[in-house]
Amino acid sequence: MAHLPVIVGFGGYNAAGRGSFHQAYQRTVIESLSQNKRQETLAGLASLMKLVHTGASGYTDAQGQLLSLDDIETRYGQQVLDNTLIREIGQQHFDIDRVYSHQSVKLADVDGKAIRFTLSRKKLPDPLPSGWQVIDDDHASSQVTVLLDSDNISNITIPSSYAASVRSAGQLPTGFEPGDHYASRFHPRGLQLSILGASDALNSVGIDWQTLLQTLSPEQIAVYSTSAMSQLDTNGFGGLLQSRLLGSRVSTKQLALGFNSMPADFINAYVLGNAGATSSIAGACASFLYNLQAGMEDIRSGRRRVVIVGSSEAPVTPEIIDGYATMGALATKEKLAKLDNTGTPDYRRTSRPFGENCGFTIAESTQQVVLMDDALAVELGATIYGSVADVFVHADGYKKSISAPGPGNYLTFARAVASARSLLGDEIIRQRSFVQAHGSSTPQNRVTESEILDRVADTFGITQWPVAAVKAYVGHSLAPASGDQMLNSLGVFDQGILPGIKTIDAVAQDVLQQRLHISNQDLHFDQAPEVAFLNSKGFGGNNATAAVLSPHRTRQMLSQRHGQKLMAAYEEKNKAVSQVAQAYHQRALQGDLGVRYLFGQNMINDKEIKLSENEVCVPGFGATIDLTNENIYKDML
Repeated sequence: MAHLPVIVGFGGYNAAGRGSFHQAYQRTVIESLSQNKRQETLAGLASLMKLVHTGASGYTDAQGQLLSLDDIETRYGQQVLDNTLIREIGQQHFDIDRVYSHQSVKLADVDGKAIRFTLSRKKLPDPLPSGWQVIDDDHASSQVTVLLDSDNISNITIPSSYAASVRSAGQLPTGFEPGDHYASRFHPRGLQLSILGASDALNSVGIDWQTLLQTLSPEQIAVYSTSAMSQLDTNGFGGLLQSRLLGSRVSTKQLALGFNSMPADFINAYVLGNAGATSSIAGACASFLYNLQAGMEDIRSGRRRVVIVGSSEAPVTPEIIDGYATMGALATKEKLAKLDNTGTPDYRRTSRPFGENCGFTIAESTQQVVLMDDALAVELGATIYGSVADVFVHADGYKKSISAPGPGNYLTFARAVASARSLLGDEIIRQRSFVQAHGSSTPQNRVTESEILDRVADTFGITQWPVAAVKAYVGHSLAPASGDQMLNSLGVFDQGILPGIKTIDAVAQDVLQQRLHISNQDLHFDQAPEVAFLNSKGFGGNNATAAVLSPHRTRQMLSQRHGQKLMAAYEEKNKAVSQVAQAYHQRALQGDLGVRYLFGQNMINDKEIKLSENEVCVPGFGATIDLTNENIYKDML
């Protein structure tokens, strides 16, 4: 019997805000929300952005004046909207008008003169370059003369700057700095996001983690989380590579914290205290789904009972942007201006999936989901947010260009739809499913992906297939991009509103959409959708598609397997679990994010690990690791 991987918690942060309890999703459909939900979303964001404060009685302004939700919307609503989602890159990242750089210059002979400067003695090159002479040397510094003659032309670099051509990104809400919420000394921004995202997801479960550990052994837990670009800011690999060239020293932390496995390592060491399985599977822009597939297969097989799956990325740096821009992959000021026939582009509309577009928009994000096997979820009364029916991964075969799309996505998408059809039947697939497209906002993607979706729709008899593209709102976050899709889809299941692609005026003429419904307005479902298809296309031929089931369909399946009596007991247990989770949500709306950062706490004393021939007992876990392994190769002996 295959165990069903049930989604019992989710969380994270991106340009739309906090992920848990559908807050980031609600920002993408805020025009379609009821007044209560709209004002709750705005108040939560205003608190996250430090525009409002909280006291014993609720929200207050800087002077301590109590604020109602109406007050917050009136005074801060537009500011919240303007400083979330995709927008012009802010100073919290770098100055887009003065991006620091060096200019290479040559110093030639000028009237037979030399140049003279003082250099720290410990930084004096050894051996001295040609033409250098030390004319004054003491214990601290050395005065150096460089002779400039026709036989000695010196190459030097001088500080300079340039105005960035790429001027927008999907950034965390202005004023929200993840490192402010815990002791984040020297942590790269991507790892700060990992700590906060995993905390948000864990808090949304509503079951105390230590209580959960009392029912599990270490081998029943796993964490799969990664970044595609590693940590390339100054506290990670970026600083490691820049230090010598900028005349500074490499720190002891930059190399260690730069690894792309560090998101999982940080979650294990500082959030969960996980002593079970761990891995960081990187597949470019499909990385989240690669990790989701690993977690799904672990739970299906019974190897694990709880798996945390996620990705974190903080790529809004000049170097990463420069790299993608040089490839021609990003939307630049010049391209946008030409596209709109204007001198001042609307940076809010930089990402335009399936419309007239000119490149994708880089973004930062962390997204995490908590999976349990169905039996454990029912036993503990965990809230059911959905389930993972299947995930498929395929490469492209032989390629001419490593970055170009290929046939692998036909395989992943067709298999995902076929898998869901075998589970749910033709009617559900045709009438109550939707697509979260990769929708990168490049001219090539809009053609190739729309053709895949339209051909698969034709194959399975689907007409007017609803298609969303969340990158229109939050940008392309690389590794967590499908995590952005996942959390947005859970919001669609909950509220029945599919975000329209509101950054486009119309669908581009070269988009194949005979059987697709691509709209620039939010779509309200008449019948609650029961399955979402998450599609991802990554550089290098990394293709993945997931079929995710709604909470309603998941609960039906659990009732069929476990019976009405057990499900009635589950519902009773879930009341208390939901109350705990909702209490966290209310605190988070007021700025208390409940960040778990247990540095050096609850450490396992390896002297207390008990070993025998049959089992290993690890302190802090309620179940032992069984060492009486069955010989699966006994038929070969």
